[in-house]
Amino acid sequence: MQTMNVATARRIALAAQGFTDPRPSGAPTRRHLQRVLGRTKLLQLDSVNVAVRAHYAPLFSRLGAYAPSLLDEAAWSHRASRPRLLVEYWAHEASLVPVEDWPLLRWRMRRYAEKDWPHVRAVVERSPRLVDEVLTAVKDLGPIGAGGLEQALGDPGRRGGGTWWNRSDTKVICEHLFAVGELTTGTRRGFERLYDLPERVLPSAVLARPEPDPAEATRELVARSAEALGIGTETDLRDYYRLGPAACRRAVAELVEEGVLEPVEVRGWRHTAYRHRDARTPRKVTARALLCPFDPLVWERARTERLFDFFYRIEIYVPAAKRVHGYYVFPFLLDENLVARVDLKADRAAGVLRVPGAFAEPGVDLGRVATELAGELRLMAEWLGLSDVVVGERGDLVAPLRAVLS
Repeated sequence: MQTMNVATARRIALAAQGFTDPRPSGAPTRRHLQRVLGRTKLLQLDSVNVAVRAHYAPLFSRLGAYAPSLLDEAAWSHRASRPRLLVEYWAHEASLVPVEDWPLLRWRMRRYAEKDWPHVRAVVERSPRLVDEVLTAVKDLGPIGAGGLEQALGDPGRRGGGTWWNRSDTKVICEHLFAVGELTTGTRRGFERLYDLPERVLPSAVLARPEPDPAEATRELVARSAEALGIGTETDLRDYYRLGPAACRRAVAELVEEGVLEPVEVRGWRHTAYRHRDARTPRKVTARALLCPFDPLVWERARTERLFDFFYRIEIYVPAAKRVHGYYVFPFLLDENLVARVDLKADRAAGVLRVPGAFAEPGVDLGRVATELAGELRLMAEWLGLSDVVVGERGDLVAPLRAVLS
């Protein structure tokens, strides 16, 4: 088994995620978008909009300033000349995945359908015809949001209680039908999901494609994970598409046998790592990027710590007085290392990008980090249509950053 140091593993991971690809010299195009999607395989969706929604940020990190409509068209519209590239489903949490990957996730849809979900059962017991009514209404009215369906079906609205139970019966059924693959997202209005039938969203060739058995689909998803990560442990590979442990271990063993994955030892890692056979090992990485908390390079926090010696936790749900670095913190990648943490907020009313806090990692060159970070913050502000960057008071990086920006 080959042995490598963490620095080598880190360069493999950065190359796999697209950070050795040069940013476009002009306005990014659909071709550039497809290149990034070829690296990351999927984009996680998240409702938090403090700085920018999670699915837009990884493209900015890799391409620089681009037109968000580029992603919107790829995900939520279809024309003969520019066919839809992405569809929503549960992959790494709620995600945008290539339309071609829909058959690989059908086994997950069946698992959702076979499971007894108490909140769904309670709704069906109250309203036995609601599933058919929702499907008929979406067929007649879609793409349509849960609110529009509630009005059409006479649903009185929220029931009160916990997360699921605070939804209307109609919304519960819509989300259940989404999970089992009988509904998908036709488009979005703001961040509101507008439901539609899969046959009106996905190409007929994709829907007609033979469905692989769960073992074959899992093996293919693990191979995709390995391509996207470049190198990772079995738990890293499993996390990318949130696969089951036993199925993932079998898939890894089979992919090793086939030569798709190569077991390697990374010094300091407790468990065997697996490198994809096509993974590149650059001699060095020259990169600069702000990474949102849901970027695939850092979303698996244990792997982030192993790769970068960077302990990272999102503090959205931590009381303000107990937060260490801030509410919505972006790690800052400079070349091959995560060198800083930046708390960001897009203050759209004031037209500025606010930096309430900025914190350097131990031992970094504060002057260089501040200069490079200032450049990336200015680029982000311009991309978001904001006129200025305003630095707050928290962290050892705010003074040098403010000096550079001024």
